[in-house]
Amino acid sequence: MSVGVMKMSGSRHVNADQSEKPEVEPEVAQKASTAKDGKGMDSSEQDSSEQSVVPQRLPQPAVGRLSLYYRELRRLLDEGEASLNSQALGRLVNVSPAVVRRDLSALGTIGRRGVGYDIAVLVDRIGRVLGSGVQWNVILVGVGSLGHALLRYRGFDRLGFNLKAAFDKDPKLIGTKIGGIEVLDAANLATLLAVEPAELAILALPAEHAAEIAATLVACDIKGILNFAPTTLSLGGNIAVVNVDLASELQRLAFAVQSQKS
Repeated sequence: MSVGVMKMSGSRHVNADQSEKPEVEPEVAQKASTAKDGKGMDSSEQDSSEQSVVPQRLPQPAVGRLSLYYRELRRLLDEGEASLNSQALGRLVNVSPAVVRRDLSALGTIGRRGVGYDIAVLVDRIGRVLGSGVQWNVILVGVGSLGHALLRYRGFDRLGFNLKAAFDKDPKLIGTKIGGIEVLDAANLATLLAVEPAELAILALPAEHAAEIAATLVACDIKGILNFAPTTLSLGGNIAVVNVDLASELQRLAFAVQSQKS
């Protein structure tokens, strides 16, 4: 496995698809569709009820937006902010207030009349839906340029992701520490995971090695893979895979720029 050169990828789409309809209980959907008041809030923002809806399924674009809401809400909470309405949250992530209300309606009725959404409550609800309230053990396979950057990133811990170990086959890297994480021999991946299990794995290696390593991870009972390799992994079974590719995201960006010119 050569890991000296790796391709990074960008995030999933952010812009809202106005035609997208989240799969929520009918009574929740009805609340989300009621008329707004003068402050850009509807009935889903006007009730302090403790009702909580944990959605079984959400459209992928909605999950992506919830992640963005969570990031901005955590920042506001750290800055001492207590509440905001759908217009303010929409401006932070560049979506309409209607889309914000529709997304948050799937979490239950968690707003207050004249105030909007309690930021601490939103952080808690969204965190539970996204799994951020759970501690996840994570490994990284591939310690090239992207792998180095990921190992030095300090944002994982606060979201419940414990980056335990990194793996590579380069003898110059094995045994070193990057960002406080030891780089282990990729040849011992299965053996070490049997001793110290993990739930999630990040692949940051060339495409030609991704499928082989992914198969090993599946055999080691890894539950989810974030795949930065420039290839699509389709593993089936009970393993979740998110494939991301920076080159594809740049193509999307270039298309958007070209569209603005026309």
